[in-house]
Amino acid sequence: MTAKAARPQQSLASLATVARDAGVSVATVSRIVNGKAGRASADTIARVEEAIVRLGYRPNPVGRALKRRASRVVAMLAPNLDNPAMAAIAVSTEAALRDAGFVMILCDTHDRADLQDDYLRAMRDQFVAGYVMVSAVRSPGLADALKRGDPMVFVARRNPLGGGAYVGIDNRAAGADAADHLLARGIDSTAVLMAAENASSTAERADGFVDRLIARGFPVDRIRRASAPGLSHIEIGYAAARNMVAAGGWPDSALCVSDMIAYGAYRLAAESAVAIPERCALIGIDGNAINRWIAPWLTSIRIPYEHFGQYVVAQLRSLWSGAATQEVNVPHDPPPMIERLSA
Repeated sequence: MTAKAARPQQSLASLATVARDAGVSVATVSRIVNGKAGRASADTIARVEEAIVRLGYRPNPVGRALKRRASRVVAMLAPNLDNPAMAAIAVSTEAALRDAGFVMILCDTHDRADLQDDYLRAMRDQFVAGYVMVSAVRSPGLADALKRGDPMVFVARRNPLGGGAYVGIDNRAAGADAADHLLARGIDSTAVLMAAENASSTAERADGFVDRLIARGFPVDRIRRASAPGLSHIEIGYAAARNMVAAGGWPDSALCVSDMIAYGAYRLAAESAVAIPERCALIGIDGNAINRWIAPWLTSIRIPYEHFGQYVVAQLRSLWSGAATQEVNVPHDPPPMIERLSA
């Protein structure tokens, strides 16, 4: 199911507000609110109860539900669901959650921080048990959720604020495998096509690619980078390829940091009567299932998105139980081995 972002609700007094007003600790207020006054004096209890009434404090049912994991609903926030890679992650995660007895709500953030925060607020109001943050971006709402300790698993792109449970691939290794594949073709020049506002995951792919080429003795002056702004990877691929051509023509190969970027580059090549892969061999990273239907010209490193869901659920279970989480790098499939082409 797809959720709509809700408008922010008017904030109520918090535990901290009540604690400041009554001159006690937040822990003391929490115990009194939950009927566990312990060694608190009658005077302290009275001050806290008076502050609660005067300030209009109401216990946060969402926080209680999250803490007790009473909800069986998990929210996935992901950008650009028209991207086959994002859709594949959603399908895998929904199936794994369903098998575990959970329902998943799917929200498309369009890679926008404001929409991400709208959905974080809306999902908190829905008593969700946790969040699956696919390619999350830095935002105030994300920082607040992490500070609260809301259960979150970051997928495909690491937590932009650092730390946290993660499920993805070793992006640098994927980039290095792409370099090895092109070197096996006997390439003479190459380029990297990427977004100007590059995410950590695709930046790591580009760096792994370039570093492997240099380590294997490929001339640095024959490696170019071309980028373009935007959110749609198809449009970015088209514009980045156009910038690449304007700066020095077509190389005989190029890494596209996603398959969608490769689709955009191919469109420009077709318009320019540049044969792919004969004139310029493109290699992508995703391995979208539709490639065999629409992009037989593309070699792509396949990411097994169909396995991501099981790791996401395992990470959520660790968060719910208070156990340590880890970074999970799911093994990707390297490109097919080829015979080195003669010059």
